[in-house]
Amino acid sequence: MAGIVELVTMIAKALVDEPEAVVVTELEGEQTRVYELRVAKDDMGKVIGKQGRTAKAIRTVVGAAAARDNKRAILEIVE
Repeated sequence: MAGIVELVTMIAKALVDEPEAVVVTELEGEQTRVYELRVAKDDMGKVIGKQGRTAKAIRTVVGAAAARDNKRAILEIVE
């Protein structure tokens, strides 16, 4: 679902200092979609948040958006 890619991109760009470095890729399996979020190294803490709260919130939004298609979605934040 391309809409989730744009959603994650929009959220991540709003959080970081270097929005041009934000890249979201989608890998699709039979029942699961994996979204990889890449940001600049200096922005990693902003995306993860204190005790991972921001990352957890983004993952919740991604999961809810994917549930509409009866799919499971996983967001991975990679360096």
